[in-house]
Amino acid sequence: MEQNIKRIDACFSVTGQIGQSDLQTLAGQGFRSVICNRPDHEGGSEQPEHTALRDAAQALGLSFAYVPVATTGATAQDVEQMRALLAQLPTPVLAFCRTGNRSSKLYELATRGARSAASYDVVVIGGGSAGISVCASLLKRDAALRIAVVEPSAEHYYQPAWTLVGGGAYDLKNTVRPTADVMPKGATWIKASLSAFAPERHVVLLSDGNELAYQQLIVCPGLELAWEKIEGLEDTLGQHGVTSNYRYDLAPYTWELVRTLRGGKALFTQPPMPIKCAGAPQKAMYLACDHWRKQGVLDAIAVEFNLAGAALFGVSAFVPALMKYVEAYNATLAFQSTLVKVDGPNKTAWFEVTDANGNVTRQQKTFDMLHVVPPQQAPDVIRRSPLADSAGWFETDPATLQHPRHAEIFALGDVCGTPNAKTAAAVRKQVVVVAENLIALRKGAALPLRYDGYGSCPLTVEKGKVILAEFGYGGKLLPTFPLDPTVARQSAWWLKASFLPWFYWQGMLKGREWFTDCSGS
Repeated sequence: MEQNIKRIDACFSVTGQIGQSDLQTLAGQGFRSVICNRPDHEGGSEQPEHTALRDAAQALGLSFAYVPVATTGATAQDVEQMRALLAQLPTPVLAFCRTGNRSSKLYELATRGARSAASYDVVVIGGGSAGISVCASLLKRDAALRIAVVEPSAEHYYQPAWTLVGGGAYDLKNTVRPTADVMPKGATWIKASLSAFAPERHVVLLSDGNELAYQQLIVCPGLELAWEKIEGLEDTLGQHGVTSNYRYDLAPYTWELVRTLRGGKALFTQPPMPIKCAGAPQKAMYLACDHWRKQGVLDAIAVEFNLAGAALFGVSAFVPALMKYVEAYNATLAFQSTLVKVDGPNKTAWFEVTDANGNVTRQQKTFDMLHVVPPQQAPDVIRRSPLADSAGWFETDPATLQHPRHAEIFALGDVCGTPNAKTAAAVRKQVVVVAENLIALRKGAALPLRYDGYGSCPLTVEKGKVILAEFGYGGKLLPTFPLDPTVARQSAWWLKASFLPWFYWQGMLKGREWFTDCSGS
């Protein structure tokens, strides 16, 4: 089925409109009951009536119920009917409406008070770089704060080093530590994931069926890598010469391919923006080319960089310096060329190419090595929530990092719908803004800090040299050091490969706020 199924807890999931043909798939996935929350005829003639779905479901041995909820919201009668059904129907249950939102809200209303609840001063959604760092910074300011960090993963990764792993310049095992080891002392780790928001009640619903109440909420679950949006990709990743530095287990395969390739064609891709670490797609190419040049095989390898956009880099000041490396490596740039399909065994890739007139054609290209950067999006629970912006990212004031409609909610990191670069360096500055502003809010004071859009992209143009691109909103250059930022330097390589990884583990995750000056209002 095309719809994404959103798991609320172990017994209940929601999705958008289904058809009769989807029911067999649902039965095969283990669902035992289906609830229709979409009124008949709401979607016109294309929407199947609930009676047809009921008959088809029952023929497959599925229980079926009809609790139509108007777009204006659930009535008290709807809630009571849903509550009664949940006590009777075999689980797991799948409920649907047009998008799944009404079903999710109805479930939240019907089970209110039935879940175990815990209350915290601050709840942090996500235990990645943003979540752990902001938690540490808050506790540094007020050790008495009761903070819960909601994070399902048992492992915590330093992702910026995966590019170096793919270039043979970093040890993979140094990019991961147990989440328990980086969780700030004084914080409570909730090993679960977010299922839904209930901002009117200052509550979040979790995948384990529990809910957490908060005074302030910080949303930083990161983003999702949408591998499935490229046809055939998931079937061939990690084999047939297809790799990506965007996954922990694949970065070593990138280096294996680079190290063993002696000739042929190497394709590197970059999807439509926004993505995290927008320079990473070309960094993989530069490090590979530098190795091939040093091995004396670069002339035997046709290198091509396929970008969905129309520019090599989003901040024009750095393009001339980058172009010198593109030319030195004799790499071909294919602009407005988006990877849409991969056939790994036959080493073939297809790209949708847009010309100057907006016409789109599909081009087929063969490869010996293919480095893929997948399309990226906010997590499903964010995209489907009432707190998202029109593009599906978490709605966030670009200066205060506060939600425009819910003053008690802040966000930072890759999930934000702000126009800054999605990098760990951006998080480093955002952490201070959120921590200071949240503490001020708790005291009833004006929010003191404003985020300037700072982000950094250390562009590894060759092994041993980096162009340290630092910039803010609107592409404004914001260099930390009094040097020409467009020049590749050995000192910047040391910063990227040695200092920043050390500082991440020993500083940033422990509430140390170096190089984080932010302006006031």
